[in-house]
Amino acid sequence: MNFALIIFLLCLATGVLWAGDRWVWRKRRPEGAPRPIWLEYTAGFFPVIFVVFILRSFIVEPFSIPSGSMIPTLRVGDLILVNKFSYGIRLPIIHTKVVATGLPQRGDVVVFRFPEDETVDYIKRVIGLPGDVIRYENKRIYVNDQPIAVKAMDPFFDAGRISLQFEEQYGGKTYRTLNDDDRMAIGFIPNSGARGCQVSDRGLRCQVPAGQYFMMGDNRDNSSDSRFFGFVEERLLVGRAFFIWFNAGDVMNGKFDRLGGFE
Repeated sequence: MNFALIIFLLCLATGVLWAGDRWVWRKRRPEGAPRPIWLEYTAGFFPVIFVVFILRSFIVEPFSIPSGSMIPTLRVGDLILVNKFSYGIRLPIIHTKVVATGLPQRGDVVVFRFPEDETVDYIKRVIGLPGDVIRYENKRIYVNDQPIAVKAMDPFFDAGRISLQFEEQYGGKTYRTLNDDDRMAIGFIPNSGARGCQVSDRGLRCQVPAGQYFMMGDNRDNSSDSRFFGFVEERLLVGRAFFIWFNAGDVMNGKFDRLGGFE
């Protein structure tokens, strides 16, 4: 479902009726006569729909997390907010950038349109910027031959599974990642050579092209990301995720520590 298109069409339809009532029909009604019900429930909603459309299109948009690829940073059921103007102001529906406001930074958590199906939104962490050489070998990340700083933490328990947990420091941000000790570093990667990546039994090496980004999930062995579908073009960026505002499971269990901003 293209929610942005639906909101736009609702805004357009109710806006036409609101304008018609303001400048034509209201003048024809007897003085003091109420607005007809059909207008009350159409044109009357235009100001609200218009504000929602502007906020969602240009300022901040809510998203829900459907998978565990970003555990432990983001978990299934998290409701988050995404800053829509971090990487440029874009026209809704057609996604054309009209004002440049910034570019992704290393370590940003980014929502983008999936390169293989642009109707689907994905969320991952920025690991490689344009021009970077990324190596993922033996479950360690090297950016331009420099390893990302990592520190072992207590194991992470989730749904009966135990994962190795690490704290990474990258791009001025500190966050946690997971690895499963019984999983291969890479596994099967189709067409990797065509994407400018070289794959070995230890991992892979990629040169990030101009205007594109290398993305990875924090749940490293349970994430479909740039290791599998390739680089993400700048035009596909939606915005920077920055705030968890609700998780029903956490709230029902009286846990509120995860609500708020995150790196």
